[in-house]
Amino acid sequence: MSRFWSPSVHALEPYVPGEQPRVADLLKLNTNESPYGPSPRVLDAIRAATDDTLRLYPDPTALTLRQSIAKAYGVDVPEVFVGNGSDEVLAHVFAALLRHDAPLLFPDVTYSFYPVYCRLFGITYEAIPLTERFEVDLAAYDRPCGAIILANPNAPTGIALPRASIRALLDRHPDCPVVIDEAYVDFGAESAVPLVRDYPNLLVIHTLSKSRALAGLRVGYAIGQAPLIEGLTRVKDSFNSYPLDRLALVGAQAAIEDEAWLRDTADKVVAARGQLDQGLARLGFDVLPSTANFVFARHPDRNAAELARALREHAIIVRHFSAERIRDWLRISVGTEAQCARLLDTLGTLLTRNA
Repeated sequence: MSRFWSPSVHALEPYVPGEQPRVADLLKLNTNESPYGPSPRVLDAIRAATDDTLRLYPDPTALTLRQSIAKAYGVDVPEVFVGNGSDEVLAHVFAALLRHDAPLLFPDVTYSFYPVYCRLFGITYEAIPLTERFEVDLAAYDRPCGAIILANPNAPTGIALPRASIRALLDRHPDCPVVIDEAYVDFGAESAVPLVRDYPNLLVIHTLSKSRALAGLRVGYAIGQAPLIEGLTRVKDSFNSYPLDRLALVGAQAAIEDEAWLRDTADKVVAARGQLDQGLARLGFDVLPSTANFVFARHPDRNAAELARALREHAIIVRHFSAERIRDWLRISVGTEAQCARLLDTLGTLLTRNA
């Protein structure tokens, strides 16, 4: 460790992203990327923008993109904030909205960036246990708090709360910010965006990395009433006034505007998820009910870490977590139907071989 680090850096435990190995014929089911390419309109828009204007700074307000997002969700432009991936948006949210005298609340099994950001920004938090079946227990959130953040659908479980439950949570916590992180909402869950008009403390976060197949472009956005968005903008403009480059702006706008492509590819993922659920169940796995583009599964007779290693030897990678509550589980991204079939065939072979 460097003696020149700031004192707070020594205590940080950074988020560990899913690995990105270079392996021949790799079936990569560990980072919840889309198995389909982005909308052709995205590629056309980026090609058209690759010209002399790249010498100029991009629009710091991302106005045209925010207009497209506002139109798509039926909100006003001042109610939209964009950033360089939803993780950067989340960083601004933690800095601007979630640091209070009372603790931030989120589940004990959820997106592991949340505790990382708490340590980075000096935020006290309480991790609220999920139920035995890994569901969010909203009654457990009826305690003093400064703010609440929930991934919905939750990660890595894939289980979602209905919109009515989010409304009930908001009703019980009118005086603190409630952030709903909807990275996977397009695969079958109900979005909380329609609740924004009624709740000034609600902020909803989306990403273009999953359902719109733009993980490589790094674009995320938040929707909330204008005072919340103004707080995020203050942080952004104190940190990086130009977070999205010109290519990201036009590509993201084209993706938002191609709703037909979104629905077509999301429906394909949902169909493949059903195939994967059934196939895993036939192999003896316990599979949680997912509304995301991944499933969370365990085999009662097989060690999850060993299964992950064995799959890797067959050029298939899935995500295994070492945290005690979930170390028996694997998170498996949903691929195409052919990719899911390859995974199931390989698992069948491995389970038979080690029976």
